[in-house]
Amino acid sequence: MDKKVLSSILDKIELYKKIVVLPHQRPDGDCIGTAFGLKDILKESYPEKEVYVVGESSDFTSFIGVPDEGTDEMFEGALAISVDTASKDRVGDSRYEKADFLIKIDHHIPVDDFGDINYVDTSRPAAALIILDFYNLFRDKLSMTSAGAKALFMGILTDTGRFKYSGVNADTFRSVADLFDIGFDSRSVYAYLDTRTEELTRFKGFFLQNYQKTEHGVAYFKILPEHLEEFNVTLEEASSLVNELGVFEDCPIWILFAEYEEQIVRARVRSKGPAINELAGRFDGGGHAMASGANLGTWERTDELLKEADQLAKEYKESL
Repeated sequence: MDKKVLSSILDKIELYKKIVVLPHQRPDGDCIGTAFGLKDILKESYPEKEVYVVGESSDFTSFIGVPDEGTDEMFEGALAISVDTASKDRVGDSRYEKADFLIKIDHHIPVDDFGDINYVDTSRPAAALIILDFYNLFRDKLSMTSAGAKALFMGILTDTGRFKYSGVNADTFRSVADLFDIGFDSRSVYAYLDTRTEELTRFKGFFLQNYQKTEHGVAYFKILPEHLEEFNVTLEEASSLVNELGVFEDCPIWILFAEYEEQIVRARVRSKGPAINELAGRFDGGGHAMASGANLGTWERTDELLKEADQLAKEYKESL
């Protein structure tokens, strides 16, 4: 924890009357949990300030909150805070450039320092934990409601795989304990995450019967538009099954391919052994050592990624 930088962030927050919090594009649980947890802290601590969360909405994350529909006026003369975003091209609303000052708060391996203040702590397995660090450091000045605690818990829970992923340690649990002290219903979060539609359940069966493996154990599946239509599931719902491929003993790497807007193909790359962030970086992506994303553009490039992932899996197995 860099107390000096966090102190400079608090100084900027206290200086501005208008603050815009920016999740990244295609927001996940940690991104939205971090954004709305921070918004709750700021609104509760400084009720006279205007605080907005601006960016893309998501069916999955709407349980925590739905971002405001941004306007140019919101950004003019405002403090913008980007959360859980490694590179400026992934910030959820490009109008952050209209803001008076920009703060970047993130936990991914740094790609570029696009903020006027950059606070990056890669030791934290979820960006929501950084906001909790910030809150705890200045608890004499800051307040949080149970809604904010719930948002941060959602972020931490989802980005740590329910506390299973690397980076989780004793300090993670001590931090989460502080959220429980604030008081919120964790059961509602677990109940939400454990609920699955019948349509998605049927698709999961198809998914598990039709995944493929490379020679050296890279498990993968390609979500095609016709799959979504046949099973009546959204791309977001289908993509949520990515870690179902991580249960196989001989598969150190697994990948989920999908076609997004404008027919752009992207990949979710996961690992339980070899670091895959450099691999993702060679395909216009990046992220964590064990969880990254790649931008392939076309389906043809999936074969290139699979070939390199297979070689990485081979080298990893040979090193054991």
